[in-house]
Amino acid sequence: MEPKDIQQLQEEVKRESTPLQLIRTEMGRIISGQEKLIDRLLLALISDGHVLLEGVPGLAKTLAVKTLAQTLDGSFSRVQFTPDLLPADLIGTRIYNAASSSFETKIGPICANVILADEINRAPAKVQSALLEAMQEKQLTIGGERFPLPQPFLVMATQNPIEQEGTYPLPEAQLDRFMFKVKVDYPEREQERSVMERMAHPAPPQGAFAVAKLDDILAARALVDKIYIDEKIIEYILDLVIATRPERRHELSSRQSNCDLSRLDGLISFGASPRASIALTLAAKGQALLNGRAYVLPQDVKDLAADVLRHRLVLSYEAEAEDVDADSVISTILAELRTP
Repeated sequence: MEPKDIQQLQEEVKRESTPLQLIRTEMGRIISGQEKLIDRLLLALISDGHVLLEGVPGLAKTLAVKTLAQTLDGSFSRVQFTPDLLPADLIGTRIYNAASSSFETKIGPICANVILADEINRAPAKVQSALLEAMQEKQLTIGGERFPLPQPFLVMATQNPIEQEGTYPLPEAQLDRFMFKVKVDYPEREQERSVMERMAHPAPPQGAFAVAKLDDILAARALVDKIYIDEKIIEYILDLVIATRPERRHELSSRQSNCDLSRLDGLISFGASPRASIALTLAAKGQALLNGRAYVLPQDVKDLAADVLRHRLVLSYEAEAEDVDADSVISTILAELRTP
């Protein structure tokens, strides 16, 4: 891309990213101390992805996704996943109408712009399968008939890391459909003080105002595709993903001199799929747009790598025995690979 073209794109980015900044500001007015969560939700929304959140109860996960829907003036649904949940409870079913002597289709709560799938790992496999179709195909199938979902469509699913009794671990194929897995931690002391002052009232505070339109998100998605990403950064993303694959790691020796990943030997059973490369590229472009840039920086990739990769790595029993988690593996790869 020529410098002149980048300059023109930069002007377009500054102009078209204004609604995203308004959403970010309005969500920050309601939610304190969760800036990373807000950014990841926005990134998933403009990159046509989904978010899996892991965190203890009470960290504003539900409030965040509900507030996002309010700022867009879009529809919002919350589904509490339980072991007795049925696919029909999620996507809908066919109901017999005695007055007309015919069956009618009743669409379920998943037909909304923003979905909160609370404690997703408590639902059985058939429900997971129904959700997977909605996430991947952007459609529902009820009685052999297909129904397209509204656009934009975002699923934010939560997992409770504390209690695992009566849960169904998500299969790797479904985990791979989430663009991000974000770990939500406790806020800092001053941030929690701000939350107390804002929320510790008998009457709930007023919700967020609609500061953007759904069409603004669709326009942002089109603009994400135009964001410039240099060939060297594309190669860097490929290096990161290939470094997670034990059987392919030797390919890096000709590209990354002085790169020693031998400490990861035996720790990874299965690395990230090509879907990780796609997600990391899209997320980096979205991060550039969110920050008002027409081009991707290597730091964008490094900032997003853990959230994109951590749920796509299958670690070995040896890693578990040595108390090595996915985040430490990703940190090692980032430290060893040469940044363009």
